[in-house]
Amino acid sequence: MSLRICILETDVLRPEFIDQYQGYGQMFKRLFSEQPIAAQFTIFNVVSGQYPSDDEVYDAYLVTGSKADSFGTDPWIQTLKEYLLTRYERGDKLLGVCFGHQLLALLLGGKSERATQGWGVGTHQYKLAAKAPWMSPMVEDLTLLISHQDQVTALPENATVVASSDFCPFAAYHINDQVLCFQGHPEFIHDYSRALLDLRQEHLGEQIYSKGIASLENDHHGRTVAEWMMRFVANKPAAKSA
Repeated sequence: MSLRICILETDVLRPEFIDQYQGYGQMFKRLFSEQPIAAQFTIFNVVSGQYPSDDEVYDAYLVTGSKADSFGTDPWIQTLKEYLLTRYERGDKLLGVCFGHQLLALLLGGKSERATQGWGVGTHQYKLAAKAPWMSPMVEDLTLLISHQDQVTALPENATVVASSDFCPFAAYHINDQVLCFQGHPEFIHDYSRALLDLRQEHLGEQIYSKGIASLENDHHGRTVAEWMMRFVANKPAAKSA
């Protein structure tokens, strides 16, 4: 039986990227098709107000990355926060990546803000700070493609750090068996990261840009994280009743 995953897409790609990449929701669908756990995905673009109907049931809700700030005050962000809080209180499983990782931390009692460390780009390596049954296959260190200038600077008090680095201390966390979030982008591929770097070259400055481009020689664990996410969802389904 397939898991049913609701993808809450929190961005619209730049026009020059749409033909090749469609959107973050489609990028996640492609990624998850490469891991062994059967799952079906439905995409809702929440920026344009799309949400599941009340009678649709999902095993988990995934919040994607976005160029928006998780601490922003846009009406669609406020609507999304209210929706996610309701889902959390009902015991639904929640997954977050980049913007989603930051928004869920903020929503559940942590803090997200512009990082004093500056932009993180290219590939980045993290130390694993926790082990759990759903972290299979196991890896020694975790490497992911990243693109962010905001970070989680304080976790919700009931959160457990999964991965960290000096640059990004709260790079991944989980809250019991209900919430799992990553700052890095498992759904990115090298070509997309390179295109983003090229787009932002002037803004980033030559040093950060060159280091980011050079780091793309390294592989990343996107497929591994995709499998972790699906194992996390499959592990102990619903927590509370509505």
